Amino acid sequence: MRSARFRRTRRSSAVALVSALTLTALAACGTSSSNNGSGGSDGGGNSDPAAPLDPKTKVTLTIDCMPPAAKAAELKEWKEDVAEFNKTYPNVTVEGRSTPGQCLEPPRFTAMLKAKSQPDVFYTYFTDLPQVLDNDGAADITAYVNDKSVPLLKDIDPNVLDSLKQDGKLYGLPTSNYTMGLLVNRKLFQQAGLDPDAPPRTWEEVRTAAKKIAGLGKGIAGFGEYSAGNTGGWHFTAQMYSVGGEVVDASGKKAAFNNDLGKQVAENLHAMRWEDDSMGRTQLLKWGDLQKQIATDKLGMFLAAPDDIAYMVQQLGAKYENFGMGPIPGAKNTLAGGNNYMVKKGIPGDRIKAAVAWLNFKNLTVGKGQFAWARTKADKLPVGVPQPNFWLNESKTKDDAARIEHATMPVANFKTFMDNPVAGKAEPPKAQEVYKVIDNVMSGILTNKDADIDKLLATAEAQVNQVLANQ
Repeated sequence: MRSARFRRTRRSSAVALVSALTLTALAACGTSSSNNGSGGSDGGGNSDPAAPLDPKTKVTLTIDCMPPAAKAAELKEWKEDVAEFNKTYPNVTVEGRSTPGQCLEPPRFTAMLKAKSQPDVFYTYFTDLPQVLDNDGAADITAYVNDKSVPLLKDIDPNVLDSLKQDGKLYGLPTSNYTMGLLVNRKLFQQAGLDPDAPPRTWEEVRTAAKKIAGLGKGIAGFGEYSAGNTGGWHFTAQMYSVGGEVVDASGKKAAFNNDLGKQVAENLHAMRWEDDSMGRTQLLKWGDLQKQIATDKLGMFLAAPDDIAYMVQQLGAKYENFGMGPIPGAKNTLAGGNNYMVKKGIPGDRIKAAVAWLNFKNLTVGKGQFAWARTKADKLPVGVPQPNFWLNESKTKDDAARIEHATMPVANFKTFMDNPVAGKAEPPKAQEVYKVIDNVMSGILTNKDADIDKLLATAEAQVNQVLANQ
């Protein structure tokens, strides 16, 4: 799906802008700067893309997803970061756009791309790249990104950067990344006689643990799954990856789940639902439902990304200490995703340089911007969630140490997840359309005791093949 939580909701606070002197919240649907010429400068500067931005160059930059007033701590940090950025680049005027509610919901995002009304720097998910390029929306920033403009470039996980590339060209810079693991309710594990520091590592162990947790009664489910709103297909994909399978073959043109591994995933879920009665009787769940269940001690475990924990504490009133994580059962692979910013195609070269300079400061510098963990703790925001964490080498060592030093949660609860990383795989092509089809497999399994699994998989295979044929 689009990024850890059900990414269609775009919960990330992300980057936005302010003026060099004052914060300017602009209308969410306004247009970006009017100069759509390619290359060149907004006034002075060096036209060489590889050269860093000249601090004397005057540039006005629009960026979306500025934290709204309702997120007072995030907005405070945003203002501080712009002020700090302007110490180095005093002539860069940053204009921020704040969207009420969620930042860039899919219909508005699509409409924005088609109208070419995106700001100079716009927020996307990794899976948005094909749609953005189909609409000729993003600049190729390959020549602008190097070890001078992004000094820690060598320490960014290449798999994350590869998610923002097509045909070897770079179209964005990451804000966050995630891989799915098994999120557990520590209280229910302990009540069921299970060790919350050793979450199940195989799907057989998940089934056994789920039965014990469901055995507590009181409407408690052992394991939960989605089956609506494209989330069922999303999680079916994650489970396929976990056992070494695929959903779409290497060509990107053919479904690859109607096989022994696909049947294994489907039959295991069907057995847990109907033979074990360990998945609860309320089904057709979508993103947000399982979070509410586990936050209220009605669910033992489900597949999730680490940032779900921060969401449940901040939005649902849960306690950090009640959750833990392990790697995805099976551990052959796991589903990976994330968020990023792209730069609007056609804006002048110095505006692109300013965008890269801002994104480097805000999102890609250990100890600064989003990685200023001491400040994050002081502002009573979450510190210690294992991801986003796209660092390697010395940068990872420094950032991990700072996260632990300033943690606002028991980081030991995530040790099993952190100590046993699973290789992440990107979402399939035409992901949302594919997931919508596979929702029918998941809903059939979880709502019909007599479901014909072979027929469900075969029907979904034919429909996914049709989706892929229309690329």
